[in-house]
Amino acid sequence: MGTPKKHDADSIQAAIERVAFAILTRHAATPRLLLLGIANGGVELARRLAGRLKKSGVHAGLGTVDISFHRDDIGRHPIPKEFAPTLIPHDVNGATVILVDDVLFSGRTVKAALDELFDHGRPTKVELAVLVDRSGRRMPIAADYTGLMLATTDEGKVSVHLDSTNPAADAITVVPAKRPSAA
Repeated sequence: MGTPKKHDADSIQAAIERVAFAILTRHAATPRLLLLGIANGGVELARRLAGRLKKSGVHAGLGTVDISFHRDDIGRHPIPKEFAPTLIPHDVNGATVILVDDVLFSGRTVKAALDELFDHGRPTKVELAVLVDRSGRRMPIAADYTGLMLATTDEGKVSVHLDSTNPAADAITVVPAKRPSAA
């Protein structure tokens, strides 16, 4: 098995800054801007992006979208006990919504997030911000804002750790798939 590849806190911080700057450039004057972190991986990233926007004078609503009941693999992967419920701070009708997630891979998570979002209303516009785009889409979904592009195999696993209390401990690890052992 190959050695895992790792991205350190500095490269992650720079990627988050790039995403925040791109959002700020496009939405400096957007009324009713709403950042919704897709639970659980996008919640901390959304919080950090909202903080950076606020420092630049852009106040975005901050919330969470729980996709548990919209996943197409719920039979194989039951709802985890530790989940963040959907929490939207204001009406999505007529708002500009940016869905935020840590990793974009097949597109299924984003599709589920869109289903959950539209259960709550009809935004004017929906965009997608991700920290890592690892390619390999199985649905026609692309991010509007991307921090890092990683070339990985379908079997590889991209693990993102954003530490809410210590950003210096942030890490992104790409681990090769574990192969079944021969018995």
